[in-house]
Amino acid sequence: MKVFAVSDPHLSFTAEKPMSIFGSVWENHWDAIAADWIEKVGDEDIVLIPGDISWGMTVDEARRDLETIGAMPGKKIYVKGNHDYWWGSLSKVRAVLPEGSYCIQNDALKFGNFVFCGTRGWNVPEIGTKPSAEDEKILRREALRLELSLKAADALAEGSSDAVKIALIHFPPFDSRMGSTPFTDLFTAYGVKKVVYGHLHGQKCRAEMRSVKNGTEYFLTSCDIIGNKLVPIDER
Repeated sequence: MKVFAVSDPHLSFTAEKPMSIFGSVWENHWDAIAADWIEKVGDEDIVLIPGDISWGMTVDEARRDLETIGAMPGKKIYVKGNHDYWWGSLSKVRAVLPEGSYCIQNDALKFGNFVFCGTRGWNVPEIGTKPSAEDEKILRREALRLELSLKAADALAEGSSDAVKIALIHFPPFDSRMGSTPFTDLFTAYGVKKVVYGHLHGQKCRAEMRSVKNGTEYFLTSCDIIGNKLVPIDER
């Protein structure tokens, strides 16, 4: 079983939001992702999509985007991004997901030896800056949601010595200097081996494609940064 990741596809097959206005890398970007996906992914493999899935404002507007991804090979696992305005109640989201597509929110999933967990996250302030009261509130809430998911992952991994925890988070879980945050501390405390994230865009963005902190590997997987090709994360 192979695990891949690609973030921030920003699909808009129903909503009128062409991504090509942001540069040539976004021209027919889904066609490029799909071609690479078909070449790499088998039916038993898993593709992680950490947010900003569809520009749809409602589940009905997002339905075609989700069905387009759902038609691709392998299982698909999502967490919410900051632009996933269509993502309302969990029951409505899960009702619209095609077969073989899954979402994580305050819970976890297990396939084979892999246990998947995660949350949306939020903007981590740079060193020396103070977040607004509202941002601080959201950061605390997202850390609590992440811990709920990590506890669920622990329960799924119990009794399995070879279980590998992989987390999805939309926002980078650290600042540009990779300083410790409640998110990275939780990943370390719960023994998460690998984390995939997105949100950042542009070839001159401030983050490394792959980095390691406290023994956990972090992968930036925004589709424009990775050339619209899926990033291999693990294989067991």
